[in-house]
Amino acid sequence: MRQRSPAVLQLRLWLLAVSVWPAFLGVLAADLSKEPFTIRISCGSFDDVRTSPTNTLWYRDFGYTGGRFANATRPSFIIPPLKTLRYFPLSDGPENCYNINNVPNGHYQVRLFFGLLDNPNLDSEPIFDVSVEGTLFSSLLLGWSSDDEKTFAEALVFVQDSSLSVCFHSTGHGDPSILSIEVLQIDDDSYNFSPSWGKGTVLRTAKRLKCGSGKPAFDEDLHGISWGGDRFWLGLQTLSSSSDDQSISTENVIAETLLAPNFYPQSLYQSAIVGTDRQPSLSFEMDVTPNKNYSVWLHFAEIDNGVTAEEQRVFDVLINGDTAFKDVDIIRMTGERFTALVLNKTVAVSGTTLKIILQPVKGTRSIISAIEVFEVIPAEKKTLPQEVSALRTLKGSLGLPLRFGWNGDPCVPQQHPWSGVDCQFDNNKGNWIIDGLGLDNQGLRGVIPGDISKLQHLQSINLSGNSIKGNIPTSIGTISALQVLDLSYNELNGSIPESLGLLTSLQILNLNGNRLSGRVPANLGGRPLHRARFNFTDNAGLCGIPGLRECGPHLSVAAKIGMAFGVLLAILFLVVFAACWWKRRQSILRAQKLAAGKLHTQNQGPSSPGMCK
Repeated sequence: MRQRSPAVLQLRLWLLAVSVWPAFLGVLAADLSKEPFTIRISCGSFDDVRTSPTNTLWYRDFGYTGGRFANATRPSFIIPPLKTLRYFPLSDGPENCYNINNVPNGHYQVRLFFGLLDNPNLDSEPIFDVSVEGTLFSSLLLGWSSDDEKTFAEALVFVQDSSLSVCFHSTGHGDPSILSIEVLQIDDDSYNFSPSWGKGTVLRTAKRLKCGSGKPAFDEDLHGISWGGDRFWLGLQTLSSSSDDQSISTENVIAETLLAPNFYPQSLYQSAIVGTDRQPSLSFEMDVTPNKNYSVWLHFAEIDNGVTAEEQRVFDVLINGDTAFKDVDIIRMTGERFTALVLNKTVAVSGTTLKIILQPVKGTRSIISAIEVFEVIPAEKKTLPQEVSALRTLKGSLGLPLRFGWNGDPCVPQQHPWSGVDCQFDNNKGNWIIDGLGLDNQGLRGVIPGDISKLQHLQSINLSGNSIKGNIPTSIGTISALQVLDLSYNELNGSIPESLGLLTSLQILNLNGNRLSGRVPANLGGRPLHRARFNFTDNAGLCGIPGLRECGPHLSVAAKIGMAFGVLLAILFLVVFAACWWKRRQSILRAQKLAAGKLHTQNQGPSSPGMCK
């Protein structure tokens, strides 16, 4: 559908055709030259599933996230007929995400359907928040499962790094449960509502109504095309609780449909609600979140047989009392009957109600075919990727308990930052950064990874009161902004890195209660004289500063190895010398013994003949 500014909307269709139609056909052909990227996930399913009546393919749920599988109960007839879901117990952490990779960069309709666990012991529905690409866009409130429109959430979002994350944030009231996820590529320019619109904007679908028909429908039911997504339209036969309006319909072909960038289906304009003689104006009202911007899209086509020419139906459109469009004449603005017209206006709403009035000013009663309302949400800026990567390495190396979660983005949505992580927005970089870690007394049993130095904006690290083992990484000395380092009461061993002395901003250093050894680096020993507070006590092997034992001659590791090798050689030499001495001694003794035996034999030989008695 072609969206026109108020000035352009005053032009007749034939002027538009002469000026833009040839170029438009080229754009349209380019848009339709390939199929849009589409993925539908049946959450909790071990197999691919197809659902009637359109034989829609839903992919199995594998490799996207954690959580648990369960059978599902569908709380609404509009929900896809799927039998399983995935849910996320709070014991698995407060944030859990689906991470969908290899998604082409572009504009997407992301829709989630929610379900209930098929469990007779479950007597309450879960309440939780939902974010896409770090931006919170939906909050399920009490009673959602009994309201068709609240059993799903939908957002229009840009993918910029070939991956899409959809996260579920527990609020402590039940376990988030997800029935299905749909990621449907749409035109990059769809729902472009103003110059401020773009990749920094997320649109949340707040309302989508098809007027004059009581039957809800998806775009696919209305013979839409894939590039329009698969919008869900709630059918509405009347706008008035007192039935002061009426429905009309036609089978005539409607011109100006299925056009880029929004590709509205023709069937959307073949029914409408019109006013009556008793109440010629039309009024629609809905609840909204106060102090937000809303983009309103109004759809018209002159299908009333009683209106055949210009100025037979002219009306104003008022939104919350302000005139949004004046002197709307559908035939004059489109050039003929049975031709679609779309008007768009974005308004700031300070209260809790959005009210649209179509007020006739000339001719017959007001008419409307469909209404769309989107909440305009500024997209959150993400955390620096290298710092997210470093935190994930830290999570694995320290053995962070599952209850921490640490899924998605550490800093956004801002309503749900990671536990134990302090964030700050860097205006220069245009990203969130990590400036603090507070994981004291959490039962951590791993080691501190060298990659902790990639968190270059840290000002405070507190890992005290755990059972962390291994050495203190030398790389910590490169975190130049560090002011507080508390590693006390762990099981750290080895020596204190000399690099810690390079941390000129360091004011608090607690290394007490570990198994550290060796001399305290000289560039740390004197620092407490300059209003810094350092604690090295309760490390039996440390020495060299007041309060610790005195150190002997300071030897390097190489020197110690050389000394040990020398001692070993000396011992070996002594052993060899002793063995040689003993062997030589035995040889001497044996020779002496043999000599003595020979002499004795000679002395005991026969008497000489000259010696007679």
